Amino acid sequence: MATITPKDILDLITASNRPLTKRDVAQKLKIKGGENRVALKQILKQLVKDSAIVKHDGGAYSIPEGLPGVTIIAVSEITVDGDVFAAPDEWDVQSQGPAPRIEVMPDKKHFPNVTETTRSLARLTKVSAEFYEAHIIKNLDVPENRVLGLLRMQKNGAVLQPADKKARHDFDVMNNDLNGAEDGDLVVGEVTPERGIRNKKARIIEVLGRRDDPKAISLISLYEVGLKDGFPDAVNKATEGLKVPPAKGREDLRDVPLVTIDGADARDFDDAVFAEKLDNGDYHLIVAIADVSYYVRANETLDIEAQSRGNSTYFPDRVVPMLPEALSNDLCSLRPDEDRATLVVHMTIDAHGKLKDYKFTRALIRSHARLIYEQVQAAKDGQTDEKTAPLMDSVINPLYEAFAILDKARQKRGALEIDLPETQILINDAGDMTGVKPRTRLDAHKLIEEFMVLANVAAATALEAKHDATSRLPNCVYRIHDKPSYDKLDSVRDFLGSFELDLPKGQNIQSGQLNGILRQARDMEYKELISIMILRSQSQAVYSVDNIGHYGLALQKYAHFTSPIRRYADLLVHRSLIKAYKLGPTWGKDGLQEEQQARLEEIAGHISGTERNSMVAERNATDRFVAGYLSEQIGAKFEGKISGVTRFGLFIRLNESGADGLVPMRSMKDDFYVHDEKAHALVGKRRGKVFRLGAAVTVKLKEADKMTGSTVLELVDNPNGADIPGMAKPQIPHDSGRNDKPGRDGRKPFKGRRKHKGGAPKGNGSNGQKDNAGAGHYSKKKKKKTTTPKHKRRNKQKKPQN
Repeated sequence: MATITPKDILDLITASNRPLTKRDVAQKLKIKGGENRVALKQILKQLVKDSAIVKHDGGAYSIPEGLPGVTIIAVSEITVDGDVFAAPDEWDVQSQGPAPRIEVMPDKKHFPNVTETTRSLARLTKVSAEFYEAHIIKNLDVPENRVLGLLRMQKNGAVLQPADKKARHDFDVMNNDLNGAEDGDLVVGEVTPERGIRNKKARIIEVLGRRDDPKAISLISLYEVGLKDGFPDAVNKATEGLKVPPAKGREDLRDVPLVTIDGADARDFDDAVFAEKLDNGDYHLIVAIADVSYYVRANETLDIEAQSRGNSTYFPDRVVPMLPEALSNDLCSLRPDEDRATLVVHMTIDAHGKLKDYKFTRALIRSHARLIYEQVQAAKDGQTDEKTAPLMDSVINPLYEAFAILDKARQKRGALEIDLPETQILINDAGDMTGVKPRTRLDAHKLIEEFMVLANVAAATALEAKHDATSRLPNCVYRIHDKPSYDKLDSVRDFLGSFELDLPKGQNIQSGQLNGILRQARDMEYKELISIMILRSQSQAVYSVDNIGHYGLALQKYAHFTSPIRRYADLLVHRSLIKAYKLGPTWGKDGLQEEQQARLEEIAGHISGTERNSMVAERNATDRFVAGYLSEQIGAKFEGKISGVTRFGLFIRLNESGADGLVPMRSMKDDFYVHDEKAHALVGKRRGKVFRLGAAVTVKLKEADKMTGSTVLELVDNPNGADIPGMAKPQIPHDSGRNDKPGRDGRKPFKGRRKHKGGAPKGNGSNGQKDNAGAGHYSKKKKKKTTTPKHKRRNKQKKPQN
C-alpha cells in the first residue's frame, strides 16, 4: 500500500458530502494494518491542530466551513412553492460570513410540519460548498421522548401506532406498561431508552380517550405540539372569589350604548364599540376591552399559566383557552346588561381617518346588546329586527359612518388587501366533519376589524409617547410584520410577468404596489392564484420589543391591545399602559412589574413561538378532520387545482372540500419530471408535459388517514399535463442531475441506466429496445449461470451483425 499523505486525507474529506469518521477514511483510502492506522490517527490529529479540518462530537471530521452531519437548524424561509430553507441555529454572520443554504427535504411522502423560525435537529448531506440538504430528525419545539398515538392489541402483544405522519415505525408496549390502556385508546407513550433492541418500546403514561371520541382529533393535534387541554386545579382554584370591581376610581360608562358584535357561535365577548359624530365633523370612537389585568396579575398562578400557553387555540370543534372559563366566559366576557371592568380607549378621528387624539381609562361598562355580524349587516341593509331597530340611529348608523372613513384611510395608506375565499368546516353533534361552507365576509366584519386596528395603533402610539429614552427597559411589545424578502419578491415578479403583470424591481416594494397588482388581476380567471402567490411571499408577523412597523397594514406603530382574553401579548400591553399612565386605583398591582419588563424581549419570543405552535395544531386538526371525511371515499375522483409544486411532488387543493393532498413524485411514472422553480412547474424531460401551479387537475384518492391527517392522491385523466393557457411553456431541462428516473423524488443523481433482470433498461418503452434505434435489444429469457472466468467473460466480443 502506497504511503497516505495529509493531502490525500484532506482531499477526501473536502470532497465528501458528509463528515467522515476515522473508520470512513480508512475504508475509503484502503488503510490497513496497525501501524498505518496509527499514522492515520496522527495525521488527522495534526490536520485538526492546523485548523485544516474540524472534529465534531462523535468523532467525525469535515473541512472548517463544512457543517456537522447532525446539527440544529432554524427554518428561515418558506418559498412561494412551499419549499423550506434553513440556516444553522448558532451562526454569527458578522464573524462567519453568510450562512450556508440548507434545504429541508421531505421524509418519505410527507413534508415535516414546520413554520418559519421552527428549530429542528436535522441530518445534513452536503451538496456543494454552500448548499446542504436536511432531513428532520425531530422538531425541538415539541416535548422529547413522547409519542402520541393509537394503542392496538395484536397477536404478539400491544403496539403503539404514532399519530405523527412522519413516524417510521410503531412501538412495542409490554403488558406491565399498559397503565390501564385498552385496544383503540388514544394514548401518550414515553419512549423507553433501550439500545440494541430490534423494535423500540414505549410505556403508556396517559390515556386520552377512545379513537371514536368526538374530541379525539383535537386532542391529538394539541398534544403533539405540547399544548394543554384542561387547567391544573391550582389555576382553577385561583379564579375562586374573583368579582367585578366597584365603579369607584373608574370611569363610569354604563349609560353609554356600547355593544358587542361577534360571530353567532362566539362564547366570549371581549370588545365593545361605540361611535358618535361631533359638532365639528370629527368622530368620537370608544373601544372597551375586558380588563383582564385586574384579575390576572404578574407572576401569580393565573399569569404563569396564561404566559405558558401564550394564546388560545381554535379547532373546528372546540377551543383550548388561554384563561379558565371563569374568566374568559364570565368575568371578562362583556355580556349584555351586566357590569364589567374594562380598559377603554377614547379616540377622535377627522374626516380623513387621521387619529387626532386618544385617551386610555379604566372603566365600568354595561353592554347594551350582544349582536352578531349578519344581524348588524342586515339592519344596515334595511332589515332590522326587534333588537337592532332601536339601535339604528344611536349606535349602528354612526358605527358604519366611522367605518366608511376608516376604510377609505386604509385604502389610501395601502394596507395589503388579499381577499381569498375562506371555508368553514361543518361538524355534527358526533364530532365528525360533514362538509364545508364558504365563510361570508361582510362590512360588519370589516367594521370591527377597523375599530380594533385603530385601537391597536393608539396603544402603540401611547406607549411610545411615554417611553423613557434613558431607560434600557422596553415598555411595549409590538406586533411587527417585516417586508417580503428580495428573493421572494423576485420569484413573484417572474411569475406575474407570465400574466403580463408588472411588479417593479427593487427591495422597497410597498404594500400599495402589491394592491395595484391585485386590482389588475381582479377580473382574471387566475386572480385567486395571483393572490396566493402574493400571500406566500409575505413574512410572518411576530411579537417584538423592537419596532419595525407592520408591512401588511402599512402602519409604523402597531401593538395588540384588543384581545387579552386570548392573547398574552395584549395583556402585556394592558399592563404597560396601566403603569405608564397610572390607570385606576390598583395600577401599582395591575401594571407591568419591573421584573417582567426586564423580560419583555424573552416573553415576546416565547409567545411568538406559542402562536406558531397553535397554528400548526390548528392546521393539523383541520387535515385530520378532512382526512376522516374523505376516508370513506377511497378511489373516488375529484377536481382540484395545483396549490404547490416541489421537487418531491404536487400539492393539490380539492375544489369541493378545500382539502389539501399530495401527489408523490414516485406515482408520476409516465415521464422523468424535473422541478422548474422559475416556472413553478414540474416538466417532463421526455414528453414535455407540464404540471404548473394553479392549473386544474383531476385526481383519484389513494389514501386518507384520520389519525395522521395524511391525504395521498394520484393524477388521473390528465393526458396532456396541467398548464395555464397563455403562459410561456417551460423549457425542457437538458440535464438537471436529478429526477432521471420516472417518478423519482430525486435526491442523488441517477448514474447510467440499469437493466431489469432479463428485461429492458428502466425508463425505456415496453418493446425492450434501447433509446437508440438499431442498438440491439435485451433477451427476456433468464440468463444461465456460467463457470467461465470473469476476465474472459468481460473480454468476449459479440459477433458483428451484417
